[in-house]
Amino acid sequence: MASDYSKDPDSLLDLDSDSPEELGDKVQQVRAELESLKQKQEEIEREKLRLEELKRRQDELDTGRSDMLDKITRALVVVHRETESTQTRLEQLHAIHNSFTQHYRVLEGINARAWSTGDLPRELSKAISMVEDARAEYIKAQAKIAVDAPSDSEQLPPVEGDYSEYEDRGFFYWLRSGFAFTLPLQVLGLLGLLVWVWAIASTAR
Repeated sequence: MASDYSKDPDSLLDLDSDSPEELGDKVQQVRAELESLKQKQEEIEREKLRLEELKRRQDELDTGRSDMLDKITRALVVVHRETESTQTRLEQLHAIHNSFTQHYRVLEGINARAWSTGDLPRELSKAISMVEDARAEYIKAQAKIAVDAPSDSEQLPPVEGDYSEYEDRGFFYWLRSGFAFTLPLQVLGLLGLLVWVWAIASTAR
């Protein structure tokens, strides 16, 4: 019945021909219609709030997504550039490590005590050349390691001394040096010879 009145609201205003019972029914019907309209209005308000919240969240999603895509795109460029730079530096450090290892083994293998007096000048020249090669490689590596290195990072100790002056030594210098190097052996040999002579003399008696 409420729907009939909603279609013809003017019928509620025709009160002259209505009895008191009919008027009471019309009042109830009007109240029911108002309550129905109120519920529909509340439903519409709730739907409006729900749609507004969805719209706000969708805008938040679009803004956040766009912002993060922009940031990540720029970050990827930086990371790619840093990766290439780090890879290049890592390759340089590997090359320096291999070079240092090789020079270390060469220098560690130098044994001056095994050289004969006749080979001393030649062996010394070869050994000094090895030392100079290692020095040149060390200085070159020092410059590479120092590039873009933090101020508080460990640095290679500076190279001290200069072996180039020994290249100008003459034959007599190396002869004297060889005599000095082998002097302990000569003394031991002389003592051994004296002991041998003394033993022979004791046997002859």
